Amino acid sequence: MFQFLSLCLVCVLSLGGLGAVAQSSDTPAAEDRSVVDPDGTAHLTRVVPVPGTISPEARRSLAKPVNDLPIGETLEAKRTRTDAYHHTDSQAYLAIYPSKIEQSTIAGVPVRILTPASGIPVDRADRLLINLHGGGFTTDSGSLTESIPITGLTRVKVVAVLYRLAPEHPFPDAVDDAVAVYRELLKSYRPEHIIVYGASAGAILTGELAVKLKAVGLPLPAGLGLFSTTGDFSSYGDTQAVYTVTGVAGRLAPPSPQRQFLAEYVGAANPRDPILSPLYADLRGLPPTLFISSTRDMMLSSTTVLHRAFLRAGVDAQLLVFEALNHGFWYEAGLPETKEANQRIADFFEHCLGLQP
Repeated sequence: MFQFLSLCLVCVLSLGGLGAVAQSSDTPAAEDRSVVDPDGTAHLTRVVPVPGTISPEARRSLAKPVNDLPIGETLEAKRTRTDAYHHTDSQAYLAIYPSKIEQSTIAGVPVRILTPASGIPVDRADRLLINLHGGGFTTDSGSLTESIPITGLTRVKVVAVLYRLAPEHPFPDAVDDAVAVYRELLKSYRPEHIIVYGASAGAILTGELAVKLKAVGLPLPAGLGLFSTTGDFSSYGDTQAVYTVTGVAGRLAPPSPQRQFLAEYVGAANPRDPILSPLYADLRGLPPTLFISSTRDMMLSSTTVLHRAFLRAGVDAQLLVFEALNHGFWYEAGLPETKEANQRIADFFEHCLGLQP
């Protein structure tokens, strides 16, 4: 039987020595309760304090009020909203890491090419990072915010692939676009000088690309970055029953076997297709991989499941989990935790590419 958590969370915030409780008027009294049904389904009420281990900036970020997104939001409205915050977030990043951004196409696929404003050192000119952006496969929420800090820190060129989006282009169109770009770039770069990475949907796509490259016999890159991901579209991760995109805030519909996760992208495909869901693929021989998540990330559990599958396959796979932050926290440039995450990513990529920091 399909099981899920029915959870009511009350966040207790203590900012600058002042205590505040973030809860709606219809929230029950703050107390811990747990009732477990005979089938294992748990009905919980939990008080979730903000841990003292995170930065003051992160504490303030968690205290921001979050409005529920409108039910039935149109795709056009969603893309407009995403474009707006992506622009704002990317401007914040550009102020920290001045970058040159060019629009181009590779193998007929639109791309953004990012380089540090100060230029690329000679010893890094033959290295390349390929970014597959997040955005739920329906929007672009990260081609700039995921690329600007990484090109700035590594001083390596980043090609951000603007793959075709669902629902107009469900699986496998995004995978095909990523393969086409990678195949073309192999004409100019050695595979051991290439890294592929992405966040959220882009992290999922990065795993799918790696499995596809192996299946068609193309040489694999030097490393992978999977930042908040899943490798299994046939099931929901445990934390998807607990957290929303914004952590404990926002409207949460419990996982249901009748509702396909990212249905616009999956389309008519078999959810256990090994390219779509790499958990069911042969992962042996994949390159070193860095996984990143956080404890209030709705995709934390699915990230850990795929990480363990990589380990079972003998892959050199590292997992870095940040405390208390929500899905994709690294889009917020001003957090010390974001700075740490980006530096860890840059260090890992440099190591895989054989570069000295």
